[in-house]
Amino acid sequence: MDLHTYPDRDMLMMRLADRISADLKECLLTHDRATLCVPGGTTPGPVFDLLSAVDLDWSRVDLLLNDERWVPETSERSNTALLRQRLLTGRAAAARLIPLVTGDATPEEGLAALTEGLEGVLPISVLLLGMGEDMHTASLFPGADQLDLALSDNAPPLVAMRAPGAAEPRITLSAPVLRDAMKTHLLIVGPGKKAALEQADRPGPVREAPVRAILGNAMVHWAA
Repeated sequence: MDLHTYPDRDMLMMRLADRISADLKECLLTHDRATLCVPGGTTPGPVFDLLSAVDLDWSRVDLLLNDERWVPETSERSNTALLRQRLLTGRAAAARLIPLVTGDATPEEGLAALTEGLEGVLPISVLLLGMGEDMHTASLFPGADQLDLALSDNAPPLVAMRAPGAAEPRITLSAPVLRDAMKTHLLIVGPGKKAALEQADRPGPVREAPVRAILGNAMVHWAA
């Protein structure tokens, strides 16, 4: 784990956006396309705002969520809707969004089609993750029904997930897909998440702190 601490959240968001844009530009120098994988939620919103104005060839960038709540895009809980509002705008509107939700009633029903949609976009070029105070990342929640599958070395790329701490069913990228990313950034803010990070960085079972699955490869960005 490579921990970077910033004097305030504004500086964190600016530096992280700069780092991600530099990583994407570096990838596009040697590859036809790049895959940027990002979390939902409100914390990364300022990073998205900054990235959307970056001058790079967004038409060669595939945009993918770490995970998605199984809700329609019209829901205020939709991560896809958040991306459309804050990242797929301005210059970044030219990026190609890889969907992680369908119109099916359950994530299990949509799994095959969504997995097929990942062909050609893996491995992830640049990965941005968040973390909860329970040490989950993506939708790899402690106690989730399919956590052992999602953490296994032979896990499929996508796993349908239900967890006590999640209000609705989810679909998530599995640990091997996240771990295989070329560049990994973990964004956390506040003292609670700093304490959780310190706990996760200690030896222990990955299933109790799923973020441990990616910490070894991650550049962690934190501000109070």
